[in-house]
Amino acid sequence: MNPSEARGSEPGIPVAVVQMTTGRDTAANVTRAGGLVAEAARRGATLVVLPETWNLMDDADGLRGGAESLDGPSLTAARGWAAAHSVTLLAGSITERIPGSEQTFNTSVLIGPDGRDIATYCKTHLFDVAVGGRVYRESAVTRPGDRVVVADACGQRLGMSVCYDLRFPELYRALIDHGASLIAVPSAFTATTGRDHWEVLLRARAIENQVAVLAANQFGRHDNGTISYGRSMIVDAWGTVLARVPDGEGMAIAAIDFARQAAVRADLPALTHRRTDLYGSSPHTT
Repeated sequence: MNPSEARGSEPGIPVAVVQMTTGRDTAANVTRAGGLVAEAARRGATLVVLPETWNLMDDADGLRGGAESLDGPSLTAARGWAAAHSVTLLAGSITERIPGSEQTFNTSVLIGPDGRDIATYCKTHLFDVAVGGRVYRESAVTRPGDRVVVADACGQRLGMSVCYDLRFPELYRALIDHGASLIAVPSAFTATTGRDHWEVLLRARAIENQVAVLAANQFGRHDNGTISYGRSMIVDAWGTVLARVPDGEGMAIAAIDFARQAAVRADLPALTHRRTDLYGSSPHTT
């Protein structure tokens, strides 16, 4: 028996991760997202996570042209869903227009059940890579954010991240240091990297930080030719996958038991064993 199973408790907070195949038609994407949020709420979720760029997936010119302000139609709709269904909604991310700039932000917005914004986070690590025979240059469109963001959600502290951030464990440790008790990873993780890295990285971030991870991913071939891996999932603080989404659009729902999460941290207190006196200082060589 592992520590996450060792102590019984009441059912935890029901959360949902939503998986989409977003394309160039923003209106259609928003309509589908609204339906999925409504379904998640009907099935009892109190916290719902949409994927990265849930309202628009396109090439660089399309993203610039479709960028919206934070009070634009996509997030206005999302605020309406949160209020209508009394859920806390992490509106994955949208391409946010920066006035006077050709660049944009990749911005995640946390919305409360009253329809008001709780927090915003701009993706800090940009996907400039060459994988699967394709070159990605997110920095050609996107300006990186410069803040670590943790915010109140459903009585817990939600750490915010987006997709490629997942490869940088120092961000997730900073989220824990800022009090995160669960972490969201809205993503459009590619099929090429996802096959080998997606679940491994999600479970590693959960295990090393003893924290629940909510990963909502895009799936399938998009209008711009990219292919996303899907397999959105909810992982607990022991690294156990509680629920995942099969191929296609849909959702996974699971209850996060924070009493068990506290038991994991108490029984295996790795977070208290950190030697920040060593690796928090300048390198020493001989």
